Formats: sequence, C-alpha cells, structure tokens
Amino acid sequence: MSKFYKIWLIFDPRRVFVAQGVFLFLLAAMIHLVLLSNDGYNWFEIAAQKYGR
Repeated sequence: MSKFYKIWLIFDPRRVFVAQGVFLFLLAAMIHLVLLSNDGYNWFEIAAQKYGR
C-alpha cells in the first residue's frame, strides 16, 4: 500500500475524476428511471393519487 500513489503515474487524475463523475451521473439517472418505471416507487404517481390529480 505504500506505493499506491504510483497509480497516478499511469492514469491522468483529471480524466479519472471526469470519468468517475460521468459514470456516477449516468448511474444515478439509471436508478431514477428504474424507480420511476416501478409502480411501487413512482413518486409522481403516488403524489397524484394522494392529492387527487
């Protein structure tokens, strides 16, 4: 573990952080779309039923 810093000699930190940000954004969007497609977790439909819209 003491030589773990050498990983940044192989990978450019800026590209790694940009790629990680893009990946996390796409993962969050996918999770939200999956939840919205499920009747039990679709908060738009639940709110519409609750408030009669």
